[in-house]
Amino acid sequence: MKTEFEEITPDENSSFRLMLNPRLNDFFFWHFHPEFELVFIDGANGNRHVGEHIARFEGSDLAFIGSYIPHLNFDYGVKTDYEKVVLHIQEDFLKNALGDTPELRSIAKLFELSKYGIVFGENIKGIVGKRLKKIHTLSTFEQFLEVLSLLQLLAQSEEYILLHTKPYENQHNKREQERLKKVYLFIDEQFHRKIEVDEVANLSNLSKAAFCRYFKKMTRLTFTEFLNHYRINQAKRLLLIDKNVTEACFECGFESLSYFNRIFKKITGENPLSFKKRHF
Repeated sequence: MKTEFEEITPDENSSFRLMLNPRLNDFFFWHFHPEFELVFIDGANGNRHVGEHIARFEGSDLAFIGSYIPHLNFDYGVKTDYEKVVLHIQEDFLKNALGDTPELRSIAKLFELSKYGIVFGENIKGIVGKRLKKIHTLSTFEQFLEVLSLLQLLAQSEEYILLHTKPYENQHNKREQERLKKVYLFIDEQFHRKIEVDEVANLSNLSKAAFCRYFKKMTRLTFTEFLNHYRINQAKRLLLIDKNVTEACFECGFESLSYFNRIFKKITGENPLSFKKRHF
C-alpha cells in the first residue's frame, strides 16, 4: 500500500465502511481521508502514529481519529497473530441531527474531540472491542444502531486521552490534495526508474526547496524516505509472487543490490531473502 489520500466507499446501503481483519502489517500506509475512523486492534504490540503523536501500545489499542488526520496503519510491523476492526464513518454522518438532537449532543462532542485524536483506556477498550468484533454479523440497520450505541458509550466514557494539545491542523485542503495525488500518480507510474527530486518539484510547480518542505509537512517523510518506502512495498509484492531478490530490486527502481538490501532491512527489520523465505 502506498502513502496516499485514501478514497473510501461506504459499504452498500450503509453510512460506514467496515473492515474486519485487514492485513496490512507488511505495508507502510501513511494516509488520510475525510472519514472519521474508529480502529481496534487486539493481540498485538505496535506503534500508534496519528498526526504528530507517536507512542507504543501493548496488547491492544482503541482509537478514534478525526477527519483528515494523517495516520499509519496500527498493525504496521506486527509479527504476532492479531485481530483488527476498522470502522470508517462518513464525514457528514448525521451532520444536521448531531447539532439539533439533544440525545446526540454527547456524540457531537465526541466528534469534536476526534479533531485531537483520541485513545481509550482498558475497560472501555475491552467492552467496545468485543462488540466491534461482532458488528459484521448484523444487518445494515442493526449496524447503524450498534454504531450509535458504541459512539454514545465512547462519548460518555472518562477513560480517554487526547493525542494532541490542540485540534490537529487540517493541512490537506483541496489544492494540496490534488497536488499530492498528482505526485502519487507520478510515482505509481515511474517508480521503476531513477526519479530526481527536481523532476517532481517541477511537476508540483514548486522550487526544489519549497517542494521538500511541503512534502515533509504533508507526509512527515522526506521525498526520498517516501519513495524508498513505496519501492520496498512494491518489492514485497514482487517477492510474494516469487520474483527473486535481484529482480525485485531492479524492477522497483533501485540501482544497487547492496543499497536495496540495506533499505529493505532498515524499513522492515529483515533482509529481503528472509522476508521471502518467511512467506514460502
